[in-house]
Amino acid sequence: MRIGLLTEGGYPYAVGDSGIWCERLVHGLGQHRFDLYALGGSGSPAALPANARVARVADPGSPDTAPAGRTLLERAGCGDHRAARRAYGRRERRRFIEAFHQLATGLCTEDEDGSGPSAGGATAGLRGAAAFAAGLYALADLARERGGLSGALRSDDAVRTLEAACRAPGARRGAAAAGLPDHLAFVEHLERALRPLSLDWYEDDALGAVDLCHAAAGGTTALPGLLAKRFFGTPLLVTEYGVQLRSHYLSAAGADRSGPLRTLLAALHGRLAGEVYRQAELLTPGNAHARRWQEKCGADRTRIRTVHPGMPADRFAEVGEDEESGDPATLVWVGRVEPAKDLIALLHAFAEIRACRPDARLRIVAVPVRDQGSGAYLAHCKGLAAQLFPDEAAGAHAVGENPVTFEELGGPEAPTLEDVYASGALVVLSSVVEGFPASLVEAMFCARATVSTDVGAVVEIIGGTGLVVPPRNPRALADACLALLRDPERRYRLGAAARARALELFTVEQNLAAFRGIYLELLSHAPVRHRSGDGVPFAHPAEAHVPGSWAQKAVAAGTGAPDA
Repeated sequence: MRIGLLTEGGYPYAVGDSGIWCERLVHGLGQHRFDLYALGGSGSPAALPANARVARVADPGSPDTAPAGRTLLERAGCGDHRAARRAYGRRERRRFIEAFHQLATGLCTEDEDGSGPSAGGATAGLRGAAAFAAGLYALADLARERGGLSGALRSDDAVRTLEAACRAPGARRGAAAAGLPDHLAFVEHLERALRPLSLDWYEDDALGAVDLCHAAAGGTTALPGLLAKRFFGTPLLVTEYGVQLRSHYLSAAGADRSGPLRTLLAALHGRLAGEVYRQAELLTPGNAHARRWQEKCGADRTRIRTVHPGMPADRFAEVGEDEESGDPATLVWVGRVEPAKDLIALLHAFAEIRACRPDARLRIVAVPVRDQGSGAYLAHCKGLAAQLFPDEAAGAHAVGENPVTFEELGGPEAPTLEDVYASGALVVLSSVVEGFPASLVEAMFCARATVSTDVGAVVEIIGGTGLVVPPRNPRALADACLALLRDPERRYRLGAAARARALELFTVEQNLAAFRGIYLELLSHAPVRHRSGDGVPFAHPAEAHVPGSWAQKAVAAGTGAPDA
């Protein structure tokens, strides 16, 4: 089977959480061929196995750069991207305005059922999600015919059309309040979001040649898969371990944006997510938390199948087999140091723990991140720890030591995750916002009991193998930790159950087995496609695709061959 794997800013050009599951998928399903279509890839790709290749890479670049690097017009001999703007004559300009009006109307109206009268001419009878979808696909058709939309989407026509849709009767209240600066900023954002429409991926030798499109995320990442389904009937599979619409709502990047602009951006991401969910043959969220978001955005629950992300268990096997390892008075926290992790609440909870267990210690092990803003939060946490826990000395001539240590993963004191989890008896998670916290699964592989806040997919991961408390409640967090510190037998029992649960649900092997079956299932239900053009069913049986000519080998061996 030939799989078109759609990624954005990740595999094979980035390492870490964004691309690691794609890497495991490609390496683990060697019987399939993977064509990688990367949005935002740059630099040198990671080493690929024999069954994978980089088919296309699109660098978003600046607004004046053709996103595919080679538009349809350029292949026809028009090398200057400005030719794509000049190619829009009166007829194409009218088509663009009509299509953009449909899309803008779908963004600005509250109605999502696709029924009822519309606010204006070209979109009569289309409202909400239906108008957005109609405009999106009309723009895609125009982009495919005329070599891109970059110039048109940033034109005065687009701004005027958006302004008219925002002021039309029935428009969202927030959209109606938008001014010219909001319109200009939104059109700029929309042009970046819709750049996949202008790619050269929608050809017979590109996405038209794959049997299945597998998007590694929703939203813009899945947009080429939507168009492949429209142009070629290619089935679309969407995997989401973190819902992009949720990420948009939680992002701090737009804190300085106006209310109307935030309304329009939320409508764009919501409409795009809804269309992806409606058109995908199957959605595979990584946890029930993501699944609930998909259902809220209009996904049919009969086409949703939760597939937990696979994580390697072998590296933690040695720690997991030794349940007696670790200091019985040491608590361990592992993760990115950021406000969503609520280390402030953890430090206050640890102050209450120390009041009851003076020998307790807390290791805060930070995963290295590139975010420059994380340094300020880390400094704040260190200052609070120094204030809550003054360095204590055993005697007048001894040096004091703080019971809270801040370390970095990979450093001399915390070289590997295995060493970190093995050092303590209890793993703590204090977050107020989470998706699928990998640190909990890693702790479970190490047979460690856990105390976590009830956020994201925590309850789904833990099951009954750990203690869960409300977020932003240091007293509850402290009480749960003390209960396990005082009861070693219960701690060991929960740790053993946690390891058994993790080995059953969260290994790489179960993840690969799930996608192996999903691929075959989707292809078995997909309509037969005759790329040869003869239109004869079963004209090319499966054995015809085996490399080499078996008939010629039989003749060469003297066994003969049946007459044609």
